[in-house]
Amino acid sequence: MKRGEVRVKTRKIGRVVSNAPAKTIVVLVERIVQHPIYKKYIKKRKKFYAHDEHEEASVGDVVSIISTRPLSKLKRWRLERIIEKAVEGKSDTARDNSEDSR
Repeated sequence: MKRGEVRVKTRKIGRVVSNAPAKTIVVLVERIVQHPIYKKYIKKRKKFYAHDEHEEASVGDVVSIISTRPLSKLKRWRLERIIEKAVEGKSDTARDNSEDSR
């Protein structure tokens, strides 16, 4: 990059799989690519560590992250916005139904 140029910020959309570390979320981003030889479509997944200053994202939320300067050894992204909140109690009802059938 030359002096005075502005770097374009990259954005990704993914699902939060962990929010255990303080002010950090782990976002799983899935993309579909075509195999170069066999032409089959394959899902590729990658985890990104993102900074969540106000700790507002929870597991299961669909979020948008944006690239930023390095914040730690692994964090190069920060939370831009929450697109969709996770449905609460979704996994609990499935477990309750399986117990009732016993």
